[in-house]
Amino acid sequence: MKVGILGAGTMGSGIAQVAATSGCRVKLYDTNRSALDKSQKALEKVLSRLIDKGRMDAAEKSRIQGNISYVDKLKDLGDSELTIEAIIEDLGIKQSVFAELETYVSENTIIATNTSSLSVTSIAASLERPERCIGIHFFNPAPLMKLVEVIPAVQTTTPVLDTTVQLITDWKKTVAVAKDTPGFIVNRVARPFYGEALRIYEEGIADFTTIDQSMKTLGGFRMGPFELMDFIGNDVNYVVTETVFKAFYSDPRYKPSFTQKRHAEAGYLGRKTGRGYYHYDENGKRVDESSTPSSVVETALNETIFNRVLVMLINEAADALFLNVASAEDIDNAMTKGVNYPKGLLAWADEKGVAWCVDKMDGLYNEYHEDRYRCSPLLRKMQREGRRFFE
Repeated sequence: MKVGILGAGTMGSGIAQVAATSGCRVKLYDTNRSALDKSQKALEKVLSRLIDKGRMDAAEKSRIQGNISYVDKLKDLGDSELTIEAIIEDLGIKQSVFAELETYVSENTIIATNTSSLSVTSIAASLERPERCIGIHFFNPAPLMKLVEVIPAVQTTTPVLDTTVQLITDWKKTVAVAKDTPGFIVNRVARPFYGEALRIYEEGIADFTTIDQSMKTLGGFRMGPFELMDFIGNDVNYVVTETVFKAFYSDPRYKPSFTQKRHAEAGYLGRKTGRGYYHYDENGKRVDESSTPSSVVETALNETIFNRVLVMLINEAADALFLNVASAEDIDNAMTKGVNYPKGLLAWADEKGVAWCVDKMDGLYNEYHEDRYRCSPLLRKMQREGRRFFE
């Protein structure tokens, strides 16, 4: 298959590598020739490292590199059977580029967007044939992360969806099909991991380190919320939160945090600036590590923090299922393979018990009387019926 990738940044380059590794003939497009050169050099370094680790031989490296050509004119993508854009997250720019791209490609070309937070339906509306548009959302780094969210727009035809799912599966990725709603699966369901942690901090219940340790020690998460926000970048994470909040008509469950906004305004963006919620050296290594609390009182506090964040995550996952954003299997696959959660949230709900989830959510609502803590109707229904998410 001939694949065109728009944008030679980290994500576009990663997608190009994935497609080329699977045997596709790839054209990587960018208006900036230096970006194309940088992408080509980065691929050389990545593949050479894989050879050094014994995961690839020189012939395989040559094959992958030979499958990618670098172009700086959009019309060069005219013979593509599939195009995937990975450019700036700006609806107007994407619509403008798609409208021009459509004039060059055939009427059978699938035109896809890698957007993580914008409406695929709105992007598709810029096309004369919007039924061929679909969302194909990779996670960074694309060659390593197993999950790809596939998001049909309202206009997308079933054959386009089926072809896309089969293609991404052939690329050895795990596909999760999601409805075109704000944040799709991962960026929607994961919001409480950051938002509730920030709320706990703002209430003065615990500091950054204690909250992070609670989620890692008791939950098995690889990184705590504040470590992860520093890794992603507080500017990037805040914008996604703000975008989801606005897209859901200011639903308080997705309300952004002033703490994160102030960190972004101060330039405390995380690892990339040397300071976020923590301090980092020039290599991105933390320089303010502290020991983990171990007293009985602190252990109880850790459990309170962990349970509060976990039940909010479970509630969000249950609501996504309730509103048919995705299947239970796809929701859990998305969270374990897209953001490396130690367990699927719905499977975690089964382990904890649906009644436990309802009780914890009602406890939070009774304490705060905020709509932020409303319990998903699906959890209540399952409790009444004595059901589990996975039988």
